Amino acid sequence: MHLQRRSGAFRLVLDSRWRSKRLLILCYHGVSRMDEHLWRPSLYMQPEIFRQRLQILDRGKYNVLPLGEGLRRLQAAELPPKSVVITFDDGGYDFYAAAFPVIREYGFPVTVYQTTYYSDYQRPVFNLICSYLLWKGQDRVLNNPEELGLSGPLDLRTEKGRMQIQRKLVLDAEERNLTGSQKNDVAAVLAKSLGISYDEILSSRIFQLMNASQRAELAAAGVDFQLHTHRHRTPLEERLFRKEIRDNRNSLQALGETAIHFCYPSGVYRPEFVEWLQIEDVVSATTCDSGLASRRSNPFLLPRLVDTSARSPIEFEAWLTGLAHLLSVRKAARQIIPAAAGSVSRNVDAAQSVLGKESGRE
Repeated sequence: MHLQRRSGAFRLVLDSRWRSKRLLILCYHGVSRMDEHLWRPSLYMQPEIFRQRLQILDRGKYNVLPLGEGLRRLQAAELPPKSVVITFDDGGYDFYAAAFPVIREYGFPVTVYQTTYYSDYQRPVFNLICSYLLWKGQDRVLNNPEELGLSGPLDLRTEKGRMQIQRKLVLDAEERNLTGSQKNDVAAVLAKSLGISYDEILSSRIFQLMNASQRAELAAAGVDFQLHTHRHRTPLEERLFRKEIRDNRNSLQALGETAIHFCYPSGVYRPEFVEWLQIEDVVSATTCDSGLASRRSNPFLLPRLVDTSARSPIEFEAWLTGLAHLLSVRKAARQIIPAAAGSVSRNVDAAQSVLGKESGRE
């Protein structure tokens, strides 16, 4: 990527007619307040890296648009140059405490796809807290896990072992149809068995979602809240799927405007979901598929860039310019990347060739 930037390919693509017709929707999940980024770097970003991302947007004079406006202007072919949208999935307390204060400094609009069950029920999300506790106890072997409803011993010393134990806990809770309160009791027992203070976990609000008061405060400050299902799941039965949308929307109703945009939990989608969303008056849905959105994109299968700590600043910038999108397409990659080491001008010429062929397309 450094070669492409030095060659002028970044600027060439960014200033192109092709890029001006496309919208980059950024996706984030969490900003770490403690050690969450060490536990799950694919979900949680260090605060300093998140701030760095916003600095890049600010210095590059990118047009950061509200989600609804960005999608309307995309369809109307009225996007300003260098258009970007910022979205957060889930609506964790860390967004309220760590992410939004930085976003507010830069004055950028942001959309939160808010799942609402654990927002209304103020306890840690069960599968996340189980995984985190097991990670915290990664040097342990539990010889007597009967209180957890499992047979021992349980070896926490490998990631594979911890994942298997977490899966057993989650599946057992589902099979027993445990309530949120009962799941929380299981998490408390797990913490105790590992010598971890669950009271401290609760007071830290790690893996908890924003409550109604915090959502209202941020909505008043301009944060856009949209749909992410009530229980962070997408049932395969139409009745249950649509109930997730209605329950989610009802929980957000107090914020004012009716939520009409949706994000698939965990990026999982199926063809039938589109029809069910349309019946529930949803007008767009985003995925976790990488890419820039164009007028030709299915409004119910919109691509986003899931940004993580593992992505370098120059890779992030490459996605902002649109070059990384082109490089991710095999045919385009073959045209842009020289087959062998060549001159700087060959990078520029190749990018011009691709953009010339793409410029007539939506």
